[in-house]
Amino acid sequence: MKLPCALLLGLLLAGMAGLAPRLPAQAPAPAAAPVAPAGWNLVWHDEFDGNGLPDPTRWSFDVGGDGWGNHELQFYTDARWENCRQQDGHLIIEARREAWQGSPYTSARLVTKDKGDWSAGRFEIRARLPLGRGTWPAIWMLPTVWNFGNGGWPDNGEIDIMEHVGYAPGVVHASTHSKQHQWRNKNQRTATLAVPDAGTAFHTYALEWDDAEIRIFVDDHHYFTSRKDGGDWTSWPFIRNFHLVLNLAVGGDWGGVQGVDPVPFPQRMEVDYVRVYQRAKPPGPAR
Repeated sequence: MKLPCALLLGLLLAGMAGLAPRLPAQAPAPAAAPVAPAGWNLVWHDEFDGNGLPDPTRWSFDVGGDGWGNHELQFYTDARWENCRQQDGHLIIEARREAWQGSPYTSARLVTKDKGDWSAGRFEIRARLPLGRGTWPAIWMLPTVWNFGNGGWPDNGEIDIMEHVGYAPGVVHASTHSKQHQWRNKNQRTATLAVPDAGTAFHTYALEWDDAEIRIFVDDHHYFTSRKDGGDWTSWPFIRNFHLVLNLAVGGDWGGVQGVDPVPFPQRMEVDYVRVYQRAKPPGPAR
């Protein structure tokens, strides 16, 4: 039986297609780098687009349950998925009501120490905060080397980009602490801002830090300034490298002032991204 030429040609081409080499599947193109604000260069960032634990080249875990100097109730676990993970394009830090090594709650505390350390710049962290009495999320910075004064806190400084306590929902706090100005003396440099939907919407918490000032913003609204004003390290220890800290505490000397309501747990802080910029150098003279 003779086959029509058109059918014969189609079968031949189909057979050849089955034998033809195929290009390997292509991995999706990496996401484009974020656009830097005018006058700044992006130098470090994490968009949390992966799955599983956060990138170990960028983040480490502080671990323990000793109260962290504030009589906090949580145990910070070490790279435990239930307390810290990347999921749906966000970093999740989750506090859970569960007994763990003598503590009644678990959570996570991430740091960039020795993986991201800076002495100036612009820092942007876009986050949605937990709700519930007893929660105490924080986005802040600590020194990488502690060798001023007593070798500890507060002599070596602290920069609080955002703190929120669950018994006062929708109010965020920014502060700096030093030997001369710190919360135990009730004279820290600090300010508050009402952000009514802080627990239901993402907002960008930002710090701009240079030799003379620390400025803190929410969604580019500037609401706090701490100035050097000619002070030495006792009032301005912000003259060397600090690293970022992201954590969700439970209870403590501030977060637990009105107790802890166990019903809403687990609670989470979700972080969309962390971005760090340095000032762009002005162009040199024309030649």
